[in-house]
Amino acid sequence: MEIYKRILKEALDKGFQEAIVRVLESERTMTKIANSEPSVVQHWRSLDIGLYLVKDKRIFIAEVRGLDPSGTEYTLNQLFSIADKLRESELYAPLPEPGKPVEVGNLVDKNIDKYIEDPSSLAEEVISTAHEERIDYIAGMIDLKHEKEYIASSKGFEGMHEYTSMESYIRAFAGEEGSGQWSTCSTKLRRDKLAEMARIAARYAVDSKSRVDIEPGIYDLILSPMVFGNLLDYISYMASGFSILTGMSMFIKNKPGDKVASEKFTLIDNPHEPELPGSRGFDLEGVPTIRKPIIEKGILATILHNSKTAAKFSASTTGNAGWISPEPWNLIVEPGDYRLEELISEVKKGILINNNWYTRFQNYVEGEFSTITRDALFFIENGEIKTAVRKIRIADKLGNILRNIDGLTKERYDVKWWEISYPTRAPYILVRGVNTSKHTI
Repeated sequence: MEIYKRILKEALDKGFQEAIVRVLESERTMTKIANSEPSVVQHWRSLDIGLYLVKDKRIFIAEVRGLDPSGTEYTLNQLFSIADKLRESELYAPLPEPGKPVEVGNLVDKNIDKYIEDPSSLAEEVISTAHEERIDYIAGMIDLKHEKEYIASSKGFEGMHEYTSMESYIRAFAGEEGSGQWSTCSTKLRRDKLAEMARIAARYAVDSKSRVDIEPGIYDLILSPMVFGNLLDYISYMASGFSILTGMSMFIKNKPGDKVASEKFTLIDNPHEPELPGSRGFDLEGVPTIRKPIIEKGILATILHNSKTAAKFSASTTGNAGWISPEPWNLIVEPGDYRLEELISEVKKGILINNNWYTRFQNYVEGEFSTITRDALFFIENGEIKTAVRKIRIADKLGNILRNIDGLTKERYDVKWWEISYPTRAPYILVRGVNTSKHTI
């Protein structure tokens, strides 16, 4: 895949002073499940070329599909022709000196390659496992991927990153109201994780068939890894230097060393966890990746940086580039001391929430947000689950959620789906005194 070196040379010969070329070669199969049957199997082979270009502190980012040399040449010509018409970037910083990529081990599972060719038996296994419970049907998808990424920069960096991944989510339905959802992810083909996902989703569906309404108010909430994983997306986004610079972060008034959460909570960005699909040895600027706490025992520990945001903060890049915004690779929450049953026993009046969606912020700086619960919810009274309840809306401040964490389970789950952007390993958490409101259509 020497093409990325050729394109880099073309960009520099054209007159760009700095450049990064990224070539992403991907083979992928997605199996969609509807009414407990594999409904659609989609297979893709793709090749995308990413360009990061600088001329006189003016930054250009572009993407070209396919290997046609004329497409890349046309894009370079077009961008160079308008370079002098743009103003200098306020975020410009020279590309960093390259480092030696970290060795993260083998991230390729040949079993995934096998099932990329024919994933039908995996779908059948998930369906049959879910139907071990008395459900009506399931829906969801299994996504298998093998990617190779090549990067070269004008600073002399050259690197190749290769990995496989399995991502899946299943939603199970039972009766008129019962539903449950779960997801999983891995760099390996993990049939045990797929089976566990199917069982959890189906069990939640069966247990939530008979629901009652509940009055909104202040409750202790037990958030599943599905719900907490979604909130961690926003927490990590707000821990980015770019989010702070653009006023889209509740950490805008904080600095590393400030207490921002319960001392029971530690969130780590670990790009070297071999089981999680975000693992990699270098970022998109050719900087080695490192394991780092974002929040450690309640203390804000790290602001995520690329070279541009680091320059604005007079800091060092953290190996989290993003050409525009820094981002985490794998989010891992340190485990707690509880089993789920023990966490439930700690609740006098509360709700266990299986899933959520439509998370929206009314004020990013204050962390004011709301999110709609979905699928199984259970009212807890005096340490016991009493009944399944209908959906509500969580309406509070994200900072309050972090500060009021009072317990985490020992067991954690690897989750990722379209409400959880980054591979995430998270437990169930108990949050005290959370405001809820009525959900209206």
